[in-house]
Amino acid sequence: MKNRFIKKPNKQKKKRQVIPLRLNILFFVIFILFSALILRLGVVQIVQGETYKRQLEETDDVSVTKNVPRGVIYDRNYNLLVGNSAVKSITYARSEKTPPSEMISVAKKLDKLITVTPDTKLTERDLQDYWILTHEKASLARLTKAEKNLDGAKAYKKQVENVTKADLDSLSDEDKRIATIYKKMTAGYALSQVAIKSKGVTDEEIAKVSENLESLPGVDTTTDWNRFYTYDETLRSILGSVSTEKQGIPSDKVDYYLAQGYSRNDRVGRSYLEAQYESVLAGQKSKSNSVLDSNGNIVETVEKYEGSKGKDLVLSIDVELQKRIEEIIKKNMQINKSNAGTDLFDRAFVVAMDPYSGQVLSLAGQKINDKGEYEDYSLGNFTTAYNMGSAVKGATVLSGIMDGAISEHQTFFDQPIKFKGTKAKSSWFNRAGEGGRTLDPVGALEISSNSYMYQVSMKMAGAKYVYDGPFRASAETFDKMRYYYNQFGLGVKTGIDLPGEQIGYKGDDKTVGKILDFAIGQYDSYTPLQLAQYGSAIANGGYRVEPTMLKEIRDPSTNGDNVGKVATEIEPKVLNRIGASSSAIKEVQDGFYAVTHGSSGTGASYFKDLGVEVAGKTGTAEAFYDGPKKDSAMTEVWNTTFVGYAPADKPEIAIAVVVPWEYRKYGGSDSKINLKISEQVFKAYYDLKEERAKAGKDNSKVEQPINNKAAAAAAQAKLND
Repeated sequence: MKNRFIKKPNKQKKKRQVIPLRLNILFFVIFILFSALILRLGVVQIVQGETYKRQLEETDDVSVTKNVPRGVIYDRNYNLLVGNSAVKSITYARSEKTPPSEMISVAKKLDKLITVTPDTKLTERDLQDYWILTHEKASLARLTKAEKNLDGAKAYKKQVENVTKADLDSLSDEDKRIATIYKKMTAGYALSQVAIKSKGVTDEEIAKVSENLESLPGVDTTTDWNRFYTYDETLRSILGSVSTEKQGIPSDKVDYYLAQGYSRNDRVGRSYLEAQYESVLAGQKSKSNSVLDSNGNIVETVEKYEGSKGKDLVLSIDVELQKRIEEIIKKNMQINKSNAGTDLFDRAFVVAMDPYSGQVLSLAGQKINDKGEYEDYSLGNFTTAYNMGSAVKGATVLSGIMDGAISEHQTFFDQPIKFKGTKAKSSWFNRAGEGGRTLDPVGALEISSNSYMYQVSMKMAGAKYVYDGPFRASAETFDKMRYYYNQFGLGVKTGIDLPGEQIGYKGDDKTVGKILDFAIGQYDSYTPLQLAQYGSAIANGGYRVEPTMLKEIRDPSTNGDNVGKVATEIEPKVLNRIGASSSAIKEVQDGFYAVTHGSSGTGASYFKDLGVEVAGKTGTAEAFYDGPKKDSAMTEVWNTTFVGYAPADKPEIAIAVVVPWEYRKYGGSDSKINLKISEQVFKAYYDLKEERAKAGKDNSKVEQPINNKAAAAAAQAKLND
């Protein structure tokens, strides 16, 4: 029975005694770890806190940008004029603190990975710098103790002076290749990319460099671009140019571009359309944030924005019409050069525009250079000015009406005008007074009466004409006449969207008799584009419309087959309404029509067989040569011109033709080149219109195809050869 009360071992109790021991051990370990952590934090915050704080403050968060391809340029019918040809490129970007020794090291490694031809433009100083960097100890050993104590720049100057010809002669081809790479690496600004090799880069070179990027700090493989021009020299001076990476941003616009976020070696539009629409074509550069440590080394780079390609320009220009007009100009220039007295003749211009929208359809100019070769001189249409002669007589008539000096349908008797002490001034058909006749504005324009215009200007001057009597008038009449001419665009900027537009030259001889010369276009000078704007204002019923080279701005193409979607359509801009009644303007329009259709019209024989009715005004001006042949300066010459539009009842094209210095006043003769060119330009325009109608060409599709892909591809291939 006693055994029943024997106590058995309490296993549960023993188990409870083991757990606290383990927990105590665990707590002790945790205590030790926390103590160590607290101790470490104390050291970091108290002992090393200032050091870490200073290092943190010395890191820099900088923004690095990369260029994107520029937008391309089309003509009005979506033919590609200027495109981009992608090229593989190996680039380098240094930090502000990258030492030359590191750059030399990278250059040596690159030389093993890519093929580089030694730069023939390596200067002696380039090679001296390279020798010093690769022979640092030897270079320093040549300095005297006193030279070593000089400041850095002066000491280095001594190092350069101590480099001998034998030192430079010892440089191998490999050294020169590395020196070439190093020179390219130092050409760019800190944190901006420069191309080490961007021509002829092979896939193998890209692969080798890409595999070794970790050991090539600052080096990258990317895609660059070059501009190609589908139609070679056509419109070349107007399209403009883009700077190279070496040229960078123009020196006169450094502050402007830097304020816009550009880098100094960025490629930008340098001239004309490329410069005018830089903000549209350039696009948005990609942006990355790079964290640099206190030594200038990149710690981390994160792309923030991948960038966007520039938008595309659709010009108002019709490139097929432009090319035909250029050939018309060259053909007629060549014929005219065979005539006597044309040794000073070297240029001709044609502007064609829509008189209602102001869209410039063609801006053609050709010039013969010193070698006798033709070269594009389209920009001369708005950068050079000439006396236009009788072509401006429509403005004279309307100026007189607007001034109240004459009335609509005013008549004058055409007769030689003679003032005391001067030679008589007359119309071309009435030198001695044998052809005197009574003319109204229409008849005066038809036969191009000088006498009528003289009498209009005398009325505006408040002068009473007495044969062989004095001419008393205020010199302020010049300003009055210019005020009215300006309303047509003559003597003021047209507003075209191209830089460098000139306004022409004001005659500076204030002899009041020069008012008469002003009235027939032989005093002030105007640009061919101003003449076209004036002609458009007559054609459209009295509105001076701003000429534009731009039809649309489009988003980039997404597939390379079609142009992108329309981003902006360019609306016509009316600058002013001429202060004359519609009936007065109609009278001048009738006069222009009579010039090309009347029995006495000075241009009637040239526009009969076009199948469309043309209206316009011819011009011939006595002028003085002021071209490139300085020995012939001030030689008396003749300029010939024409301004007109078609169809006469509802114009869709207005043109101005200007042929400066066509022939010498003495020893030459008029070949009517101005009228021949004008006739052929109208014919070319309507021939093209008919050809396109027969071909069923439609340039209003939603998915508008690029119309000259084959020609553009050929031009691109030519660039890459």
